[in-house]
Amino acid sequence: MPEGDTVWQAARRLHIALAGKMLIRSDLRVPRFATADLTGRTVLDVTPRGKHLLTRMEGGITLHSHLRMDGSWKVFAPGERWSGGPSHQIRAILGTADKTAVGYRLPVLELLRTTDEHRAVGHLGPDLLGPDWDAELALANLLRNPARPLGEALLDQRNLAGIGNVYKSELCFLLGVTPWLPVGDLPAERAAKLPELAKRLLEVNRDRPVRVTTGLRGQDLFVYGRAPRPCLRCRTPIRVADQGDGSRERPAYWCPTCQTGPTPRPTTPSALRTRPPR
Repeated sequence: MPEGDTVWQAARRLHIALAGKMLIRSDLRVPRFATADLTGRTVLDVTPRGKHLLTRMEGGITLHSHLRMDGSWKVFAPGERWSGGPSHQIRAILGTADKTAVGYRLPVLELLRTTDEHRAVGHLGPDLLGPDWDAELALANLLRNPARPLGEALLDQRNLAGIGNVYKSELCFLLGVTPWLPVGDLPAERAAKLPELAKRLLEVNRDRPVRVTTGLRGQDLFVYGRAPRPCLRCRTPIRVADQGDGSRERPAYWCPTCQTGPTPRPTTPSALRTRPPR
């Protein structure tokens, strides 16, 4: 699942493959930009911003993409077989003399003037892996609506950019509270360490092929995707339930012993359901 660390890795791969090189092939397979021709332009850099990717080119043009749940960018050498999915899922092709970047299942793909990047990413809060990181501002953003469930607040990219469903569940476990705890009820000492804890988790994973939050060999995550297996700390079965603001429900995982705070009512079917990670 693409989150801030995954997007950071994708940006690095694309930057290494494309930056400083001229495009000899471009193909944007979305109706609005299908006729756009980027060949002849040199790629200047590829920069991550939260879960967004900004591929900047000479002439003041930026290709903005977002992976959401299933998107990916793959890089291939000449003659290498493309392996990111069937051809009908390809949304973008950017090729240089020695590398080809192929974007699969990209739900967001658009060309912007580089000076207009704020239209795509200006709403984002401090980036956990970016040069604009500001822990105090991130915490102030989270606490702006004290009645909001912590899990929902963490997923709101306007508060801080880069957390997805995996880190939401893992952070709540490490803080010892459920994702349904109102942000304003989070004990002050735990609230104070939340931003830097989130930053540390993403930083230690941005160079890893497999995301790890536990530090335990063979056990990568504390709760996400582990229902109904036993908690790594107390052996209580991990639980899962949908959480969201009504516009989009996402699974939240928690340990009913190690984490305190509100939980869905036992009569709610989703509260008792087990499901694989997505």
